[in-house]
Amino acid sequence: MVYANSVTTGEFSAATEMTVARPQRRSRRKVEGLPPYNVVLLNDDDHSFDYVVGMMKELFGHPPAKGFKIAMQVDATGRAVVATTNLERAELGRDQIQSFGPDPLVSRCEGSMSATVEPASG
Repeated sequence: MVYANSVTTGEFSAATEMTVARPQRRSRRKVEGLPPYNVVLLNDDDHSFDYVVGMMKELFGHPPAKGFKIAMQVDATGRAVVATTNLERAELGRDQIQSFGPDPLVSRCEGSMSATVEPASG
């Protein structure tokens, strides 16, 4: 029991009891994360390594060394994963790649590179 000081007499009284509210415990529910998706850059012969490096830096913040590695991989294998994120951001990344514009260093280039989104394994 908590005793309160009586305002009028200055004496302690057991008549007034103070209560303290306890915070309610929240039930912990498990929140699962969003499933991951890959943004996959697809190769073509109309874009230079410099274009890929610059695009990776501008769109995904990749440093030039990583952009160059992606350019080499897409050239060698026909595809390269450039980002892994949730579906909404992956679709945005794909759309940004597909609207990045033509490569000014390649005269025959008429448009952007292609990309796709796919579920990330593991």
